[in-house]
Amino acid sequence: MAGLMILVLSGCATMTGRPAGGVDDPLEPMNRAFYHFNSEADRWVMTPVSNAYVAVTPKPVRGSLTNFFDNVSYPNVIVNDFLQGRVVQGASDIGRFVVNSTLGMLGFFDVAGRLGLKAHTEDAGLTLARWGVPRGPYLVLPFVGPDTLRNTPSIAFSIFTNVLYYVGNAAVTVPLSIISVINTRANATNEIEYVRRNAVDPYIFTRDAYLQHRNYLIHGKHLGLNSVEQLMLPPGTPVPTPGKPRVDPPLKLPRPWPKRAAIRRPPVPAA
Repeated sequence: MAGLMILVLSGCATMTGRPAGGVDDPLEPMNRAFYHFNSEADRWVMTPVSNAYVAVTPKPVRGSLTNFFDNVSYPNVIVNDFLQGRVVQGASDIGRFVVNSTLGMLGFFDVAGRLGLKAHTEDAGLTLARWGVPRGPYLVLPFVGPDTLRNTPSIAFSIFTNVLYYVGNAAVTVPLSIISVINTRANATNEIEYVRRNAVDPYIFTRDAYLQHRNYLIHGKHLGLNSVEQLMLPPGTPVPTPGKPRVDPPLKLPRPWPKRAAIRRPPVPAA
């Protein structure tokens, strides 16, 4: 049912030419050209490379590499924690980074997660959004993919806050950077194949999914109904305000059946 509703959403977006929520896409012609370029590059280069990588790399090794690359890039989260004024979260993320970098053997093992130090997602785009900077137009960048004008500083910011940037040895950083790209692409295989096989218009589908995900992060993981859920509402139903969690009415339990009155039998006359 959910898959059917997503297909309906994609079809509606294709007909209207704008994403869910009526967000304009003034750069759509350019974005579509870059989207086509990225899709073809992925189809002919990254897909066979990532498939070969999965074939020769055991799943536990891929998981450990994912943990490692997440850890070396985690200072980006910490810096943006403090830029957003999230001091408590920043302190927690410092602890997470230190624990995984030491007890977790440079981050290959997520020891901090087992200790209850939750991972967070923060970047320069979310920081700018927190301080009221407008989103700007939706963008598709070559070799990068979906983005927005407000989020473009995150590209440079994530480079300068990555531990690998300060290693200073190209013989180490270049191969690791290539493996990071391949590993990230391999982890996204299921999602990419789903869009290829099911989306009526892959560009619209990807745009809507990306913008909804960014809104989800910006609003502190408390959004109102998403577009798929809105399609399932009866006509005329008010949509909750974004930024406020939806509160469902309490369930009404069925009324219990009344107890049957006890049947009184007449006394049996004595013989």
